[in-house]
This record gives sequence, structure tokens and C-alpha cells, in this order.
Amino acid sequence: MSENIEKIGNLLAPLLHDTDMFVVNIKIKPINNIKVFLDADGGLSIDKSARVNRKLYAAIEESALYPDGDFSLEVSSPGVDEPLQSVRQYKKNAGRKVLVVLKDGSEKTGIMTQVEEDHIVLDVKAAKKKENIIMEIPFNDIKQTVVQIIF
Repeated sequence: MSENIEKIGNLLAPLLHDTDMFVVNIKIKPINNIKVFLDADGGLSIDKSARVNRKLYAAIEESALYPDGDFSLEVSSPGVDEPLQSVRQYKKNAGRKVLVVLKDGSEKTGIMTQVEEDHIVLDVKAAKKKENIIMEIPFNDIKQTVVQIIF
């Protein structure tokens, strides 16, 4: 399965070259249902997803990865409740409220004000103090980060 994921990633790479889109994840279910999750620095529109879907579908057929044509393909953005996967996704979401779950099990919620290659900076509202707490959190200490939707 992972061999096919790599092959699909290789077919996908030239389609995303010179665009603001990037791969978040690729999954293949046992029934050859291929799910490609993309994001884009400027937002992933339905039109962008559909264009990539058509081109990738043709590339998979042409490569004979599934010689009997027994596969399905879905290209979409990850759900809003999906954890961030890459530094590029973190950077795209800078300035937003996030919930960070640390590897020790503790949780921090705040505005992600900065993203560097090895850490994020979180502006956390202090419980009883007037000033917020600014925290540098190394990626190595993060189990997962989820953007919080504010209504």
C-alpha cells in the first residue's frame, strides 16, 4: 500500500509544481479508494481540486498502477478539525487560534503568532493576569495542533 502511496505522490508532484498547492496526506483504502488531501497557500478552491483530480486520474490510468481500472480518486482539502501536518500548513494558519496538544498530554490554546522551522510561538491568554503569556513551543514537543474555528 505504501508503495502505491509513494507512486501517487510522484504522479502528483508535477501537477502541483509552480502552484501554491501542496500535499497534506495521501491515503489508500483496501478497495483502492485513493484519497488525496491538498492545501494551498491561498486556499484550496473546488476548481483547483477538480483540476488536480482530472489530471491525476488520467496520470494514474496512464501509469497502469491499477491495470484493471479498479480504483476511485477523491481530491479535497483536509477537514477543518484535522490536525496540521506540515510546517507549510502551520505557516498558512499563522495568526489563527489553535489548540496545541503536547506530547506530555497538556494542552495550550492561543493565537499562533509565529511559525519557524523548528518551533511555533503561541500567545496564550493568562488566567488571572492582565498580560498574555508568550510561549515558544518546539515542534518536537507537539503531538498535534488543530485550528480552532471561531464563530
